[in-house]
Amino acid sequence: MGLLSPLILLIAACNGGGEQQAAPSGQSAADAPPAKAAVETASGTPATTAPAAAPAEPRSCAAEIGQQAADRRAAVCRNLSPATHPPCNAANSCAMIENEIARSCALLGKDGALPADCRPAPDSKAAAIAVVKLYYSALAAGDYDTAWLQWGENGPPKQTPEGFRAGFAHTRSTRVTIGAVGDAEGAAGSIYLTVPVTVEATLDTGASQRFGGEYVLRRVNNVDGASASQLRWHITSAKLRPLSAH
Repeated sequence: MGLLSPLILLIAACNGGGEQQAAPSGQSAADAPPAKAAVETASGTPATTAPAAAPAEPRSCAAEIGQQAADRRAAVCRNLSPATHPPCNAANSCAMIENEIARSCALLGKDGALPADCRPAPDSKAAAIAVVKLYYSALAAGDYDTAWLQWGENGPPKQTPEGFRAGFAHTRSTRVTIGAVGDAEGAAGSIYLTVPVTVEATLDTGASQRFGGEYVLRRVNNVDGASASQLRWHITSAKLRPLSAH
């Protein structure tokens, strides 16, 4: 198991063995395997692999998808965002741009019909799946601030931004598959959706690890007075367990 063994043992000790409760933030490589390059779709479309090492600084959207494509996404962002548009710049990560688009669409959705560029709809199952994809996209780009926000404005429970970043220090790449997603469930004014995932991670030592489990996402169920942040899907918990290598 190499680098991860002590971490796995620590998590097992905290949870009484069996399935590990992943610290939703990527507190350790065993908790929520970190820097992913691309997420497979729910239909199983093959994902690409992450670069050989995590970037020292967030990778720009222009570097990730090309200048023209990045400029188009930034223009969509500026058209939708009610803010002063600092995130809507091709020099930022694609994840930061997409996060601002999603935030803006959630805000616009409070007032009725959504613009055509607000797809998927903020309250849809597809939007919840997009949050998991966005989370890993941000990690792949080294944009840990945007990844942090996918857990909500206060980030993952019992995590500091510094601890969150440190959780990805020894992960070179991951490959993530999103499984079949069921129906959302309601409780106490909120909607919850479970998104199953399988993760293949490579450490900076070259060792490989596989994990299976799920992310649970939550959003407020369109109650009066809810903020755009509350109306957006965000990750609320994660459970990942080691799988046998292959």
